[in-house]
Amino acid sequence: MTKIEGMWQETRQAIGDGRLSIVMPVYNLAGEIAGNLAQVAALFESHGVRVQLIPVDDGSSDGTWDAIGKFIYSNEAAWKYVTATPVHLAVNGGKGGALRAGFERAEGEYVMLLDGDLDINPKQTPRFFHALIEANADVAIGSKRHKRSVVQYPWHRRIVSWAYFTWVRLFIGLPITDTQTGMKLFRRRVLGDALDRMLVKTYAFDLELLSIAHSRGAKIVEAPVVIKFGSKFGALKPKTVKSMAMDTLAVFYRLKVLKYYDSVEVPPPMPRPPKVSVVVACPGDSEMLRECIAALEVQTYANWELIVLPDEPFDVGFDPLRITVVPTGKVRPAEKRNAGIKRSSGDIVAFIDDDAYPDAHWLEYAVKYFGDFTVGAVGGPGVTPPGDGFREKAGGRVYANLLVSGNFRYRYVAGSVRKDVDDYPSCNLLVRKDILESIGGYRTDFWPGEDTLLCKDIVDSGKRIVYDPWVIVCHHRRALFGPHLRQLGRYAFHRGYFCKRYPSNSLRLGYFVPTAFVAYLCVCLVSTLIMCASWVLFAPLILYVALVLVTSFSRNPLEWAWTAAGVAATHIVYGFRFAEGLYADKAPCEFIGEDKAK
Repeated sequence: MTKIEGMWQETRQAIGDGRLSIVMPVYNLAGEIAGNLAQVAALFESHGVRVQLIPVDDGSSDGTWDAIGKFIYSNEAAWKYVTATPVHLAVNGGKGGALRAGFERAEGEYVMLLDGDLDINPKQTPRFFHALIEANADVAIGSKRHKRSVVQYPWHRRIVSWAYFTWVRLFIGLPITDTQTGMKLFRRRVLGDALDRMLVKTYAFDLELLSIAHSRGAKIVEAPVVIKFGSKFGALKPKTVKSMAMDTLAVFYRLKVLKYYDSVEVPPPMPRPPKVSVVVACPGDSEMLRECIAALEVQTYANWELIVLPDEPFDVGFDPLRITVVPTGKVRPAEKRNAGIKRSSGDIVAFIDDDAYPDAHWLEYAVKYFGDFTVGAVGGPGVTPPGDGFREKAGGRVYANLLVSGNFRYRYVAGSVRKDVDDYPSCNLLVRKDILESIGGYRTDFWPGEDTLLCKDIVDSGKRIVYDPWVIVCHHRRALFGPHLRQLGRYAFHRGYFCKRYPSNSLRLGYFVPTAFVAYLCVCLVSTLIMCASWVLFAPLILYVALVLVTSFSRNPLEWAWTAAGVAATHIVYGFRFAEGLYADKAPCEFIGEDKAK
């Protein structure tokens, strides 16, 4: 028996009566995927190794999913050792989401992550098992720097790779020389534990995955690989380098500073998937509402219904078994949502605005938290849609600006950490139905601000509100300047009013800063008019302008100027309107018939 044959035997013995689950994320590989799957299946069939192939189509647009289905249908009857469990994601969400979706379907005690383009030939599998077993390790990863690896690798990429992993070892402390090679073998429990704590979806996914496993006590070993990149290995794009660097710094911060991965909450599993009633309050039919419903139709979570609450009835044009239209007449959003709560049949009620649409994993990632009965509600970021126009994107950039949102920036951008919050908007909020019933749903005496009071009531009832950055919706923004500032002014007025009437989740020092800034501007103006100003008085203003320009920076000069002006205008309008609300005897709650992005 040769050495490699001995390793194959060692692999079969390790797997035993179980299976090796191979998760293969693929994207737009219609012309190659059938051949790649055939190569993998033939390899393990020839060596008598029981495997479960899990190709995950991550929202391909070129027929990849059809090619996967045709291949499996044509070949599975002939397989003795191989089974196939294909996974289809309707929307491209990045490597992290694809691998997590594949792992959810994995059955084996060993799970291999294998890039679908097969840059690394899976015939090297027994070397991974040998390295894992010989070192009694939990993870075996392919390494281009292993002394027995054979790699055809452009010299300029070798330099970049060496520099990056020198940085990784210095700051992250991983005892390995490579994280990006597309073949990794995990013991199931270790991979599941790490995936439960993941935040990165794209460029630094592999680094975060291994960093979590190592920090949680897993032993990682490296295995040699043979890689021929050929002509597929192009130049690094500046955008990719920037994203990789930012993600890497974020992993360092969470790992070394926050100690986040050890303390992050992992909710217990639920005995059954709860039903979710999605409630959308809207004036009527619109393209944005149709966009929202279409995104719900491709959710990876299956047990849901939709309740649409327009002023007047209309034909929604989607699955009537899932979707109910409940006309309400011209009432405020809080009253519409309360009508939706009464009509709902789910254990959880998910609120989303008609000018927002959810990520394909929205319900899947949110629902798991309700296995913890201390959790009353779950929310996530409302990011600016990539298809918005220039002025709308500028409004989104203003909300995402650190000087505007401060500690609440996590509401508008993905990438923060999981945390408990006490105030969250209804554009992306899931709540236990029994909690909603016990607190009487939304209060109807305020608009806007009704979601702030709902969250106050949830927290006052003894339940927690959890924020998860993976529970994403895309929320269309108002155009900068007019629509954006009008919406912001309403929010600011009610926040000022709530600071004195409902201080538990509204009395925050940060909310007062724009008003203090407006007061400072007034002092500057008066001092200038009476000609008693000195340069010292204007020093803070000069610093402010510099900070606005830095935090608003864009390589597009028009976008940069527009956003910077929007930040300043936002501070001024918010400051005035907050002060109005702070000194108001009561808050106006006049109904505005249509409140959505244009």
